[in-house]
Amino acid sequence: MFTAQVILHVYQLTFRYANVFLIVEESLTLIDTGYPGNTRGLVGFIRTLDRSPEEIKLIILTHNHFDHTGALPKLKKLTHAKVAGPKIDFTLGKDIWPYPGSQYLGKITQIPGLSSIRNRMVLTAENINVLLNGDEELPVLGGLRVILTPGHTSGSISLYAPQKKLLFVADAINKRHGLRLPLKTATTDISHAIASIEKMTQLDVETICFGHGRPITEDANGRLLQLLKKVRN
Repeated sequence: MFTAQVILHVYQLTFRYANVFLIVEESLTLIDTGYPGNTRGLVGFIRTLDRSPEEIKLIILTHNHFDHTGALPKLKKLTHAKVAGPKIDFTLGKDIWPYPGSQYLGKITQIPGLSSIRNRMVLTAENINVLLNGDEELPVLGGLRVILTPGHTSGSISLYAPQKKLLFVADAINKRHGLRLPLKTATTDISHAIASIEKMTQLDVETICFGHGRPITEDANGRLLQLLKKVRN
C-alpha cells in the first residue's frame, strides 16, 4: 500500500494501483473504495491518524467499476456510512453493464451459473443512499461540487473543491503514462470523454487527483489545456 498526503487533510491510499482518497475533517469522507480486500489496510492507516473507521460518515463512488467499488460492502458493514454515487451508473437495467460491449456481457450473464458474476462486479442502487445527478454540493472541504464527466462510464463524476482548487477526476483521465484519454478498452464513449475534459478546463485547479497514478500538483490548468489540445487532434 502506498500512502501520501495530497494537501492538508487529504490523503491518497493506493492498493494494487487503484487509488482511494481519505478526507480528514471533523468526520471522515472516503472517495472510492478500491478492490475487495482493501479494508484492513485502510483501517490501519486511519488508526495511525488517531481516528477510527467508524468516523467515516460518507463514501462517494465516482463510477460503477469494480476497482473503485469492490471494498464497499465490507466498509458499509464496518462504518455504517452513507454512500453517494452517480444515479446513471447505479440505476442500470439488470442486463446492462457500465462497460463497452454491455449488450454482449448482459447476454453472457443470462447463461445459467453466470448470473452471479454481475452481482459481484456491478453495484445496484440498493447499495447507494444518495443518488447524484450532478451539480450537487457536498459538505466536504468547504463545498465539494459534483460534476458529471461521462465517457469512461455514462455516469462518471468528478469532484471539485473550489476553496482548495482541488479536482478528483477518477478515471475520466488516464494517468498511467502521462495524461491521456481514459482507457478505450474500459470506456463507453470517447467523444463524451473529450467533452468532459473540456469541461474540466473551465475550472480553476491547482491539484488533480486520479483513480490511478500520482496527483498533479504543478501547472494543473496548463496540463489540462495541453491534454484537451492533444485529444482534439
